Amino acid sequence: MTDWERRLYLTAHPFAYPLLRALARRGPVVRVPGLGVVVSDAALARDVLLDGESFRKDGPGSSADLWTPILGPSVLLNMEGAAHHALRSRLAELFTPAYTDRLCAAILAAPLEELAARLAGGEIVDLVDSMRVLAGTVICSVIGLPEVDCRRLFAQGEEIVSMVSLRTRALSPSQVARARAVLEPIGDVAAAAYRSGDQMTVMGRMSALGLSEEEARGAAGAFFLTGTETVATLVPRLIALLYDSGTLDRVAADPALLDRAIDEAMRVTTPTPVMLRSVHAPVRLGGIAVRPGDRVLIATHNCCRAAGPFDLDRPPDPALRRLWFGAGPHFCLGYPLAMSEIRAVTRTLLTAAPLRIVRREAARGVLLPTYRHFLVEPTS
Repeated sequence: MTDWERRLYLTAHPFAYPLLRALARRGPVVRVPGLGVVVSDAALARDVLLDGESFRKDGPGSSADLWTPILGPSVLLNMEGAAHHALRSRLAELFTPAYTDRLCAAILAAPLEELAARLAGGEIVDLVDSMRVLAGTVICSVIGLPEVDCRRLFAQGEEIVSMVSLRTRALSPSQVARARAVLEPIGDVAAAAYRSGDQMTVMGRMSALGLSEEEARGAAGAFFLTGTETVATLVPRLIALLYDSGTLDRVAADPALLDRAIDEAMRVTTPTPVMLRSVHAPVRLGGIAVRPGDRVLIATHNCCRAAGPFDLDRPPDPALRRLWFGAGPHFCLGYPLAMSEIRAVTRTLLTAAPLRIVRREAARGVLLPTYRHFLVEPTS
C-alpha cells in the first residue's frame, strides 16, 4: 500500500485501523471480545459469504440491525433466503452492463464535457468535489430526484454512513431519526417516480417489473446510501495510485488497461473494508467453533491487502475475484453501475493526461477512507 493509502485509513480510523491490521497478523480467524469473530483470509471469507444457511445478514449483529430501522425490512442489504432471491432476481434486470453504460453515457454527457473543458483549459480541478457532483448526479437520476444540490445531498449521505464504526451493532434512536429525516423525502420522490412509471428512472422500471411501491422506496434509500460514496471516493484514489506508482500515463496511452487498473485500485482501497454476518448454525470456521448468535466480521480489507501493494502487472488473484463487492447471492447488485460511472469519469481524466497532483489532504470522520481535497491539473 502506498503511504497515502495508509494515511487515508489512519486518518479516517486512527484506532480501529491499527487494530484491524493487527488482527490480520494474529491469524486468519480471531475471536475478539466485544467485536466478534474476525475473518482475514480471502478463502474463508468467501466460504462465509457463500454459506447463507450458517451465516446470514438478517440476524443479531449483522447489517440488518443497522439498516432495517432506517430502510425497512425489504431491501437487499438485510434479506436472506427465498425472499432475497426473488427480489434480487427481479432487480437484476435493472443493472445489466449494457443498460448502465447507456444510462451513464446519457446522464454524465454534459457534466463530463464540462470537466473535460476545464482540464483542457489548464484549470486546477478538485476531484473530490467533482466526484461528489458526478456521483450525486447519477444517483439522483436513477431515483428520479429533480434538480438538487448534489454536494449537500452527498454530505447528508456521508453523515448517515459515518454513524457506523467497527463496533457499532445498532444505531441509536436519535441516529435513526436523523437518517429517516434525510431518507424519507428521497423515498417520497422515488414513490412518485414509481407511480409515474417514468422509464428513465430505475423506480419507474421497478414499477414496470411488478415490484411494489414499498420495495421501490426501500431500494431508493439503499441506492442512495451505497451508490454514491463508493464511486465518489474511488476515483480520486485510483488516480492517486496510478500517479504514485508511475503508471498513469501508461494507462492513459492504453485504454485496454483501464479495467485492470480499476480492479487493482479497488483491491487496494477496498470499497467495503468490512462485511457483517450473524451465525445461525454451529460450524467451525478456520479452526474456531462459532455458535448461533455470534457476530462474524469479515475484514475484507485484510483479505485484499494480503495480495500486496498496488501493482498494475500483478496477475489477478483467483481467491479474491472482486471480493470487495461480496460473493454469491449478495454480490453487489450495483456493481455494473459503479463500473460504468468509474470508467466514464476516469476516461475523461486520462484524456487530459499527463496530470499533476497539486495538493491532497486526507478526510477525517468518514467511514470510507477518502481524500478531503484532491487537486489535479494537466501538465501539457
